[in-house]
Amino acid sequence: MVKTVSFRNKAVEIAGHLHLPDNFSEDEQYPALVGVHPAGGVKEQTIGLYAARLAKHGYVVVVYDSSYQGASGGEPRLLEEPATRVEDARCAADFLTTLPFVDTERMGVYGICAGGGYAIGVAQTEHRFKAVATVSAAPMGESSRAFMGYQVPVSEHIATLEMVGKQRTAEAGGAAPLYAPFVPEKFEDIDENTPDMLREGYDYYRTPRGAHPNSKGRFLLTSMDRMLAFSVFDQIPSFLTQPMLLIAGSKADTKLWSDMAYELSNGPKEYLVVDGATHIAMYDTPEYVDQAVTKMVQFFAVL
Repeated sequence: MVKTVSFRNKAVEIAGHLHLPDNFSEDEQYPALVGVHPAGGVKEQTIGLYAARLAKHGYVVVVYDSSYQGASGGEPRLLEEPATRVEDARCAADFLTTLPFVDTERMGVYGICAGGGYAIGVAQTEHRFKAVATVSAAPMGESSRAFMGYQVPVSEHIATLEMVGKQRTAEAGGAAPLYAPFVPEKFEDIDENTPDMLREGYDYYRTPRGAHPNSKGRFLLTSMDRMLAFSVFDQIPSFLTQPMLLIAGSKADTKLWSDMAYELSNGPKEYLVVDGATHIAMYDTPEYVDQAVTKMVQFFAVL
């Protein structure tokens, strides 16, 4: 059962889906999870697929469109603001605590791709979340500064920041906003040098496989200053004391981030490497999703 719900992050109304277990009863109390979607994604895509599967195992799961994106409110549209994304997840926890059928001492958080980075980010300071799990984690700040593990020269980052400043000035004077794609816009944009994650990202986000009208697959260019300044991994060794589960495909371009998070953690931790899976394959390929969900259900039994 899925209910349409909403909650607020300050002045912004957040559009969500509440996935409920089979044979749900408002007279019982359930463990609950918050799901955080990938960059450019929405609640109806992979994060909702996992939510539906987890709900069948007895969890109440809320997924939502982040502020400025999808069916949620907020201006400017398609802003990818990491601090707000983290606060969205915290506000989702607030929402869960208002539901009488949620056991507020048994709440966890999970995220996919950039949502995995944000899930780790919020769990560090939101200890109402008693456990955190990620699938194909790709922390927004770290991956912006080191694309696919390649350490981008600081001079390139400075050039990007200068460009962002000029664009903000132009928009303040009435110019139209500029956007950048998270994945290729057209099949013709893909060539032999395109990383697997972006190649497969086109297949997921730009074709009937996973496309959704609310998922634009791009972001406001002026988000880059906040993305480059954001960090998730710095405080993992000290603030992330809850159990953490990392799930990554053995063939994923982004597996290095899960490797790094695992090494940094001083708390309870588990790591599932799914043999043969790529980053995007973990979104919806049944044989890989099955493995991930089975492991997540076992892991979230700590709640």
